Amino acid sequence: MAELHIRDVSKIYAGGVRAVSHVSVDVTDGEFVILVGPSGCGKSTLLRMIAGLEAISEGEISIAGRIVNDVHAKDRDIAMVFQNYALYPHMTVYENMAFGLKMRKYPKAEIDRRVRQAAETLGLTSYLERKPQALSGGQRQRVAVGRAIVRQPALFLFDEPLSNLDAKLRVSMRAELIKLHRQLSATMIYVTHDQVEAMSMGDRLIVLKDGVVQQIGAPLEIYNRPRNQFVAGFIGSPPMNFINCTFAASAGALRLADSDLQVKLPPSKSALLRDATGEHRQLILGIRPEDISERQLSDRPVDGNVVTSRVEFLEPLGNEVLATCALGERELIVRLSPRTAARSGQSLDLVFDMEQAKLFEAANGEALL
Repeated sequence: MAELHIRDVSKIYAGGVRAVSHVSVDVTDGEFVILVGPSGCGKSTLLRMIAGLEAISEGEISIAGRIVNDVHAKDRDIAMVFQNYALYPHMTVYENMAFGLKMRKYPKAEIDRRVRQAAETLGLTSYLERKPQALSGGQRQRVAVGRAIVRQPALFLFDEPLSNLDAKLRVSMRAELIKLHRQLSATMIYVTHDQVEAMSMGDRLIVLKDGVVQQIGAPLEIYNRPRNQFVAGFIGSPPMNFINCTFAASAGALRLADSDLQVKLPPSKSALLRDATGEHRQLILGIRPEDISERQLSDRPVDGNVVTSRVEFLEPLGNEVLATCALGERELIVRLSPRTAARSGQSLDLVFDMEQAKLFEAANGEALL
């Protein structure tokens, strides 16, 4: 396996459009790193530059200590798994997995050993004589992964490989890829727009927006300490709720915009905020659905942080109920207990856990607390 070093890399298209802008990151040997962000954020472009499928406009990329800016894709010692499987329909599973090795003139015995070893790892041994049309979507994706494994590359690259699978199959394939990473101790770079995939699979996340890195860190680190409002809203499902507010330093509270409501800050947060800002500072309160509870069923201290909302509609999911509630002119998404007696159109008292709340600058979305 190998380390990957990306130094101040950019991709600039005609007209000066920057698809990727000044990205720098070090990936250690055996690490599973996720490039995550919305469509058009530059994550696939960055992956293709690592693979050698896109020219680098600025900066430097090195794999296993070798600068690869001008190295052809086939000579970079990487293997790439695509979204659409890219299997040869006229070849068997065995032939698909062996094709790359045959093209590189490996001995037949070595090809056979590698293919059968990869097939056993992926549970494909009984399918080796089948053709792709006789396989399910998940099996085809495993064949595509197997074709990459037999190469024994320095670096594995995955470009949204699970996006064509149904929801249940995506969950099982996520688990298989996690186990595969542990078995191979391989260096892997994985692109996805699905933040659930990102949170559950990666050792580290690189969150991108408009070609710019917003934050790099472990999944829970990013979830619990987002650097800005974009990261806070993108990572988490359902997403974080945001409410415009004004800091009333003298009261140690936040006055919520478009309403007469206010919530109190814990003394420690209030003191920090008082030192960093002034009275009547315009801020954005961020609070996740799981940090808002129904007062009737809450075991949290109220501490003056009860707000009354109106239930717009409910989404019962079995283990929980997602409620969309109106708070003034704004909607909140709240996780409720399946024991809730809440009903659409009725009032509901909500308790905000302000210990878990985040605060962002209204002007630029940067995190304050």
